[in-house]
Amino acid sequence: MSPATGLDVFDATLHKTNDWLKDLMTKLPARDKHEAYAAMRAVLHALRDRITVVEVAQLGAQLTMLIRGFYYEGWDPAATAVKERRRDQFLAHITRELRIAESDRVDPEQVARAVFTVLAQRVSDGEIADVKQVLPRDVRELWP
Repeated sequence: MSPATGLDVFDATLHKTNDWLKDLMTKLPARDKHEAYAAMRAVLHALRDRITVVEVAQLGAQLTMLIRGFYYEGWDPAATAVKERRRDQFLAHITRELRIAESDRVDPEQVARAVFTVLAQRVSDGEIADVKQVLPRDVRELWP
């Protein structure tokens, strides 16, 4: 099997990222990796925009290089964290990120739970605990 890019570090992140997306596909009714990617990106952006700058950086350090890239995409660390205090506000953020039409019948809560499950399986327990600690209780309850 020949390398995809010819650079070990890029090939490794492609492989690891594909593993994360395949795992997410088993937890979602995603038809393909593109849908899994969109779901992961939407939830990571909603989470990133809700937690502190320090937690953003600490979580980002544990993501694959490729996932870290789209996690930080469009982020302005100078902007204050969004103060979404309620679950419905957090889920609305995911819905906006996904650009879900009402007819698509995608449940943003199911998307959040699935992505959080993948994160909980692949990020250290200590970091997950730190991230959850800065979230409002009803958003924290979306984690496994």
